[in-house]
Amino acid sequence: MAKVKKAYFCKNCGFEAPKWLGKCPACGEWNSFTEEIIAKENGSVPAAVAGVSSSRPQRVKDIRQSDRRRLDLGNAEINRVLGGGMVAGSLILLGGEPGIGKSTLSLQIALSPNGLKTLYVSGEESPEQIKMRAERIGIANDDCVVYSETLLENIIAQINELQPDLVVIDSIQTIYTDLIESSAGSVSQIRECAATLLKYAKSSGTSIFIIGHITKEGNIAGPKILEHIVDVVLQFEGDSNNIYRILRGIKNRFGATFEIGVFEMLDSGLREVDNPSAILLTHYDEPLSGISVGASVDGIRPYLIEVQALVSNAAYGTPQRNATGYDTRRMNMLLAVLEKRVGMKMFTKDVFLNFAGGFRVSDTGLDLAIAAAVISSYFDRPLREGLCCAGEIGLSGEVRPAPRTEQRIAEAARLGFKKIVVSGYMPKTTKTVKGIEIVRISSIQQLPRVLFTEE
Repeated sequence: MAKVKKAYFCKNCGFEAPKWLGKCPACGEWNSFTEEIIAKENGSVPAAVAGVSSSRPQRVKDIRQSDRRRLDLGNAEINRVLGGGMVAGSLILLGGEPGIGKSTLSLQIALSPNGLKTLYVSGEESPEQIKMRAERIGIANDDCVVYSETLLENIIAQINELQPDLVVIDSIQTIYTDLIESSAGSVSQIRECAATLLKYAKSSGTSIFIIGHITKEGNIAGPKILEHIVDVVLQFEGDSNNIYRILRGIKNRFGATFEIGVFEMLDSGLREVDNPSAILLTHYDEPLSGISVGASVDGIRPYLIEVQALVSNAAYGTPQRNATGYDTRRMNMLLAVLEKRVGMKMFTKDVFLNFAGGFRVSDTGLDLAIAAAVISSYFDRPLREGLCCAGEIGLSGEVRPAPRTEQRIAEAARLGFKKIVVSGYMPKTTKTVKGIEIVRISSIQQLPRVLFTEE
């Protein structure tokens, strides 16, 4: 009988140690080591990928570059985030909180009319459960095959038999291999299964889409090496109490990571949102105070978002500062600038900040819009109609140019805004956009006059 070998693995980074350690020497995490049973046998790679021929060293100039074929997944938002589609032979990891819609999104990819032969592997749901969701979403791909299995060797055998164009695995934490004695979801199982899937994808040209759970800290569960193994890491974000979701690329070996995809969760599944500005702007019967519109950019995608602020007299000795979807520390910094440079007595006021649609934003180019909403609520005067803002505010009160200001201006003009307030330090070579007036200010002291004065 072979002797059982045990080792300790860090749940955060996958570092292996022969004994338990309180602190991981690789990543510095405390109490992250778990004991796992290891039983390495000869031929630790499944037979399906064991026969891959080894490559030989080549000069860079002698390497023949082949055109990587991209697969249209039948979803414009996902194709945009991936950089034009899914590259054949790539391994993609999708992470997100429980109930955010990862399984729904992956099943929509498998059932979309993309003409791809798809194998949907589920380790969490039965075929009957998948059929119920598929009927709600709509079945538009007759070449989608559902397979409920958790053993990696059986999954690869089915892939070899069916020869699909796309494989969807839900989820990597439920898959295990007989080559490792530990249970499914352990560090060693996740690492071995992901590495085997990557080898198979590269050798066969089959694209594999895997789903990963996340921890309570918001990180993808399993060792960090999982994110290094895959080609693309996608993060599905949003509030489970809100209907809007954002698909964001964190890593992409075949393209950039500056694109986002916006979805709306409906009873029939996830609907693509082509124009995010339309859902982030609210139309009112009459102008209201404390509301401004900011031109924001996420990656290279511009959109307009409504900023709501409420400034009221503090009922207690210490004024309240509460921001939903925004960094409270940066909001406090902007309030301090308004108090110091504009003369507004913010130390006696409660300030509440909110963004339409429940979106979380970190764009510093929205500083000017936040200041405009606070000023409007402070004086209880609505802003002039058809005005939006785009600029960053410094501690000395200067207004700095926001990244990609030209794209913000073009988006505001496309949606019918008449004026946009930007930094006066922008290059004079900035192109003028037809239908919108560009108002330049260099300091925060000039903002109230621009917001309320009709010229």
